[in-house]
Amino acid sequence: MGSMSYDAVIVGAGFTGLTSAYVLAKKGYKVVVVDADSTSGGLAGTFLFNDGVRLEKFYHHWFNNDVFVPELVKELGLEGDVVTLPTNTGMYFNGRHWKLSTPLDLLRFTALPLVDRIRLGLLVLQVRRIKDWRTIEHLSIREWLESLAGKRVYDVVWRPLIESKFSVYADAVNAVWMWKKLVLRGSTRNDKGGEELAYFKGGFGRLADALVDAISAHGGEVRLGTRVTGVATAGTKITSITTSDGDISGKQFLFTPAFPIIADILEGSADAAWLTSLRRIQYLANMCLVLRLKHSLSSTYWLNVNDPGFPFVGVIEHTNFDAPEHYKGTHIAFLSRYLAKEDPVWAYSDEEYVEFALAHLKRMFPEMDRSWVIEYKVWRADYAQPITERNYSQYVPGRETPFENARISTMAQIYPEDRGTNYAIREGRGVADDIQARLAST
Repeated sequence: MGSMSYDAVIVGAGFTGLTSAYVLAKKGYKVVVVDADSTSGGLAGTFLFNDGVRLEKFYHHWFNNDVFVPELVKELGLEGDVVTLPTNTGMYFNGRHWKLSTPLDLLRFTALPLVDRIRLGLLVLQVRRIKDWRTIEHLSIREWLESLAGKRVYDVVWRPLIESKFSVYADAVNAVWMWKKLVLRGSTRNDKGGEELAYFKGGFGRLADALVDAISAHGGEVRLGTRVTGVATAGTKITSITTSDGDISGKQFLFTPAFPIIADILEGSADAAWLTSLRRIQYLANMCLVLRLKHSLSSTYWLNVNDPGFPFVGVIEHTNFDAPEHYKGTHIAFLSRYLAKEDPVWAYSDEEYVEFALAHLKRMFPEMDRSWVIEYKVWRADYAQPITERNYSQYVPGRETPFENARISTMAQIYPEDRGTNYAIREGRGVADDIQARLAST
């Protein structure tokens, strides 16, 4: 394939890349998106079970106070495909299940003395009083939460989750990550005090496909299964990207994968100090086991695992949110484990990981039997969670690059928000406006 020239060349078909391509294609620009994966959507991509039932590789939902996803869904004419449901959240601690969806559930949480339950309940109010996240950015999550709710509340409720989520980086992550989570969760309640979440029928991969179709309808292209290996430059500009399908030249370039991937692509072409600033950001990997079961594990959608003896941060029973009839009457559970790639579990084969996970799952749900498992998949993401260390805003790279016609926009830059489809769409729109301004001025 010879070199073709485009107004904008976008690397990465996650929601940031697809949204920016969609915005630019709609305005009449010639756009191409390339991605090494065989499906669009990035970490929100989907797969098919053996009988054609489709599902996300990693669990997804959005909060009812997110604005950018529903806005895009509406623009694509798909608002009829949004399901909003009250959620059912709980916690597994000390060998038993606790319901934690409403303020009343909190008062019944006898794993903590009453005074600590009250402190836990008041935490959300204290958290909401903080208007400027920069005032807590120099603190770790532990330093901040212990100062607000005390050591016992931290040790029982938060420490196991933080250690499960951030593994070897548990003490490095700054308080802003937790602050944002608590503020967001506190404001997703409905008028009865319960929490509501939203889901897109058929999964977020279907939404990604709708974006791909919309890009094509406006004359743009999305090339999947195309790996980017490098760039060609002239002076302070990139002239083309080198891919497994040949060179693609363009006027403006956008890179949306994780920082280490961008650094590898630009190695030898970009300023060494800038590449070092990209590699300064640490990431955790994720292993996500998707189980398709004959029976339901429990009535809880989202079960936080606060018991330190368990190897996953959560058991997410997806079919307690999106009904089993959408999955031919079967039940779907996601078991998520964040880990450093040095963790020995990362090297497990899929079969080893399933046996390891099921042994732990059976301790939580003793009635569960291996015969319940109809099918399973193990998905791995090398760069699933950026680690936002103390004073992250002072060292995280911005959109600018050493090249005057190239931008970067990745999930590590969504800060102070945590990664999520909603913010990926917001960033995609923002960086598309930036690229359009540059195209208009050349």
